Amino acid sequence: MKASLPILLSVNGGYVDTAGYLALHGLFTTHVTGNFVTLGAAVVLGTGGAIAKLLALPMFCTVVIATRLLSATIGASALRTLLGIKVALLILGAVLAISLGPFDSGDGWPALFTGMTLVAAMAIQNAIHRIHMGTAPPTTIMTGNTTQIMIDLADFVRGVPADARKAIGMRLSRMSGAVAAFAAGCAAAALLFAKLGVWCFAIPPLAAACTLWLGESQGGAKQTPGST
Repeated sequence: MKASLPILLSVNGGYVDTAGYLALHGLFTTHVTGNFVTLGAAVVLGTGGAIAKLLALPMFCTVVIATRLLSATIGASALRTLLGIKVALLILGAVLAISLGPFDSGDGWPALFTGMTLVAAMAIQNAIHRIHMGTAPPTTIMTGNTTQIMIDLADFVRGVPADARKAIGMRLSRMSGAVAAFAAGCAAAALLFAKLGVWCFAIPPLAAACTLWLGESQGGAKQTPGST
């Protein structure tokens, strides 16, 4: 697998999550369990977006199930197909955001339609990692990556055998790259949203198109155990 594929996916994961949070009244489109926290805040503080936060998890779960079933059905071309569907959803999300935004309410149908489209796109990316990229660091949830990085650093400090140091060093490099790429995507989305508003959503489809090209260039991806 090309190392640039998970890196670019991580950039896009951070970008879409941040842009969605800023434009859609605190909706997490990538790390959907974060919506439990913002839902509680919306209920207590009386802020908007509670309906979108309630809908995000069932939408996410439904799309992950559909992605798994589709992947098992189409076999060797699954990675390219799923990346292509994600590109299409991000294009639709960008069109909706630009044509319907900015959003005065997170619970109005324009924001709901846009938000659920982006949640669906990022649900596919989450599923792609678990089904087709099990050896790569997660591209959407950085807590696990950061935890493993700290564990590896601690192992370096306490001292480990030379052969283990090499394996740890390779893992540390890959996971650090994923975290840095995700953070770069977050920063880029924040800056572009401040300057361009909802037009910042034009960027994720372009980045996703590059991941589609990378997926095609590597041929059919080998699925992780139990994926068929």
